[in-house]
Amino acid sequence: MKSRETLIRLKKFQVEEKRRRVAQIESMIADFQRMSVDLEREIEIEQERAGIDDPTHFAYPTYAKAAIQRRENLTRSADELRVQLEEAKMSLAEAFEDLKKVELLDERDQARERAEENAREQADLDSIGLMRSRMGAASIA
Repeated sequence: MKSRETLIRLKKFQVEEKRRRVAQIESMIADFQRMSVDLEREIEIEQERAGIDDPTHFAYPTYAKAAIQRRENLTRSADELRVQLEEAKMSLAEAFEDLKKVELLDERDQARERAEENAREQADLDSIGLMRSRMGAASIA
């Protein structure tokens, strides 16, 4: 029984680790999206300041070009993280299913043990009742 309890604790730990991983990836995606929006605002401000919104123009601000590149990198990274997020969610679902299987086995074993204990108690009570009925029949005769 100890090994089953250890296995359940291990499975719960694995589920929590995978949950943390999913939360971490979701947080990183949100951070990247927020940074991308901030960069977009900075690009617009820089374009308004320079009065040029065409990145191919020779006088286009260097900072705006760098910010565009950074924004594209962040977007690409967020897209890659979304793929990782889907994989992490599938892994979490599998770990959760494994945990449920082990818990069901444990519950089944506990129910079987309770049934066996109840059967033993009933057998003991039956033997006491039988013994009393024999004693009662013997005292009448």
